[in-house]
Amino acid sequence: MSPDPAPPRARYQVTYAVIAVGVISFVLLQSMVNPVLTTLQRELDTTQADVAWVLTANFLSAAVCTPILGRLGDMVGKKRVFVGALTALAVGSLIAALATSLPVMIVARVVQGAGGGVLPLAFGIIRDEFPPSRVPGAVGTISSLMAVGGAIGTVVAGPIVDGLGYHWLFWLPMIVVSLAAVGAHLVIPESRSRTGGSINLVAALLLSGWLVCLLLSVTQAPKWGWGSPVVVAMLAGGAVLLVAWVTLESRARQPLIDMRMMRIRGVWTANLVGLLFGAAMYAGFAFIPQFLQTPEVSGYGLGASITVSGLVLLPQAAASFLTGLASGRLVARFGSKAVLIAGGVFGSSGFGLLAVANGSLVEVALIGMLVGVGFGLAFSAMANLVVAAVPSSQTGVASGMNANIRTIGGAIGTALLASVVTADLQRATGLPAESSYTTAFLLAAGGLLLAALAGLLVPAVRRDPRTSEEPEAPLRHPQAGVVPAATLVGDGRE
Repeated sequence: MSPDPAPPRARYQVTYAVIAVGVISFVLLQSMVNPVLTTLQRELDTTQADVAWVLTANFLSAAVCTPILGRLGDMVGKKRVFVGALTALAVGSLIAALATSLPVMIVARVVQGAGGGVLPLAFGIIRDEFPPSRVPGAVGTISSLMAVGGAIGTVVAGPIVDGLGYHWLFWLPMIVVSLAAVGAHLVIPESRSRTGGSINLVAALLLSGWLVCLLLSVTQAPKWGWGSPVVVAMLAGGAVLLVAWVTLESRARQPLIDMRMMRIRGVWTANLVGLLFGAAMYAGFAFIPQFLQTPEVSGYGLGASITVSGLVLLPQAAASFLTGLASGRLVARFGSKAVLIAGGVFGSSGFGLLAVANGSLVEVALIGMLVGVGFGLAFSAMANLVVAAVPSSQTGVASGMNANIRTIGGAIGTALLASVVTADLQRATGLPAESSYTTAFLLAAGGLLLAALAGLLVPAVRRDPRTSEEPEAPLRHPQAGVVPAATLVGDGRE
């Protein structure tokens, strides 16, 4: 399908700035709610169990919408869908800012979840518009914004709520996202690379079904019990729907997500690492602030406020961001595989230290920098590996699935560690025992060590000697009989 003649292309630096604002806004809206759930519970007059749906609804919506919007962007144009995702994010923020009851807030968070499409679309736009030598650095920096935004959201949530009220957690992002949507419409060029076709509705429904069953069961299991009939039924139903979805996609002429693409070695290995990193990152954002805010009466807690616990995570955010800025040079020098493995080692070391050295806020802040370096390295490398492994026409859907798998990992990791932390409560205070947090942090360290080992399975990508960068991308899908430009050592398409 031949696209219409394109208008003059905007400077890629301007395009990058607009993309970065959109991505950081989405990540902030996901993370700023975490530390203020108690405030929302009080303001919305609901229970602790019910207010958790503010998080769960957003996770579910983002998980369903991210790969579908990535595929839609590959089909009809990444700019058009990117602007649509930002618009959904702004509308959801408006509804949340006006919400005075839990049901309205949940609806708002579902609408905001559609903004998850900005992540794969951003990678696709970068690949389409940037000079090949600039792609690894830009992709790495955008990827690191996920870790940076998560930490910054925790930092700013307390001061915003204390100074302005919880409504401004949504008013401020709505203003920024609206400006980003206008900017994207005006300056981002439309995609030259499009696949055409249509969305397979049955595949979309099956994808949505197994994702909802999986994420809903694991996020609610700590409350309902892992052995409860509802959780077991949802896990079984999710498994059945997953098998049906894979079978349908494998046989479809126009699959929503090409299973042959998912079997490319550079894709499935990056997805495996992404699952493990997502589990550790989201669990860290959930339980490190909780650990810091534990009252001193527990015998180990530091009694930090929401604001202080957020500030302790600021060095982690800074380390992730600075590492993301340097990722392009690191990938050019050492290759994405080595950078990915190093990220796993740094992150695992950080959580391991956190398990044994957590007696002061300064200690946790310094160790957080090590964790931040690990996340910054790994997220930039993962995104570059996926972008390099697939044709440009499938960048959106492949990146969307990688982001989705990190979300799935986050839901599973957070649920498992929640079960560990709450398994042994002190009789006198009702608070978790210190050993529970130690075990949780060690499990996160073990997960990241497994991620580093899984990184050994990633195919090495030969760098282009003319640019000292890894190749931009495959020219066509391997199934078409054309060898990708990103030639993988040892074939790489196993």
